Amino acid sequence: MNKQELFRITLSKCFPDELLHAINSVNIDKIEEIRIRVDKPVILKVGVTEIVLKYKASTDEILNIFQAFCNNSIYTYQNQICGGFITIPGGHRVGISGSVVVKEGKVTNITNLYSLNIRIAREIPNCSMPLLQYVIDISKNSVFNTLIVSPPGAGKTTMLRDVVNKISNGIPEINFKGLTVSVIDERGEIAAMHRGVPQNDVGIRTDVLDNVPKTIGIRMAVRSLAPQVIVADEIRKQRRCRGNKLCNMFRS
Repeated sequence: MNKQELFRITLSKCFPDELLHAINSVNIDKIEEIRIRVDKPVILKVGVTEIVLKYKASTDEILNIFQAFCNNSIYTYQNQICGGFITIPGGHRVGISGSVVVKEGKVTNITNLYSLNIRIAREIPNCSMPLLQYVIDISKNSVFNTLIVSPPGAGKTTMLRDVVNKISNGIPEINFKGLTVSVIDERGEIAAMHRGVPQNDVGIRTDVLDNVPKTIGIRMAVRSLAPQVIVADEIRKQRRCRGNKLCNMFRS
């Protein structure tokens, strides 16, 4: 079952029939985002185009949809909720807005949900091929220390995900043997773990630590997973720079 089929099944279980019918009138394979706000028209993002539906969701409907996405067990998703989103089967992400509860400087909950932003995940196999000559050191069957930089929304994470796949699986065409990779997926955007299983193909030699701060995750990986390559995403604090992606990676 591919991601699109899985997404259709998930929506059929979570959305009211009327909303599902309205969305099915559009080619769902082209939809990138579904935005649902209390008492506002549902908006579909299709490429650079927005499609505004007549359907408006009530507060109770939004809560029911979210509970269904959480398999009627919101508590088990609490850590992700505090980060402003949950990941559903297929690696798709449901962003949430509402009343944010902060204690001692940390988000502990989001209540009184106002909106949901369902972002449909899509992998682009082999999109990193033009980049690999700058990442892979063929002479040593290794990788260079690499930083991927671009403006927001340009596809850094999609590119990085495919780089991880290639490094992990190996590339027989250029005689590159796969390496053991540890992905420190602080916001769950690379592997998109759902119930402990990566929803994106990150390769056969890849281990994933998600929902963990990078400084902690890197130490854990080095101590217990014996990585040859370490990959992290979203560098933004102190010695990090927002919008950059760290694609290496420390040789062990």
